[in-house]
Amino acid sequence: MALDWSQCPIVESIPGKVSGAWVFRGTRMPVATVFENLEAGASIEDIAEWFDIAPEQIQLVLEFAARSLDAPVAA
Repeated sequence: MALDWSQCPIVESIPGKVSGAWVFRGTRMPVATVFENLEAGASIEDIAEWFDIAPEQIQLVLEFAARSLDAPVAA
């Protein structure tokens, strides 16, 4: 099941901007990059420094993704 990123206020998807990928609002930093780097072993602090994103923004995206796991599944 895919996340409904349109419900996350810290991100946006604009056609023609990074091919319409979900990015941190006001940036060109794809949200997927956070997950890819975490999977590769990077810390939130590393990602924040490398991509000039506030650690709090990364934390909000991670919390949104975690909350979506608790959402009831439609039958």
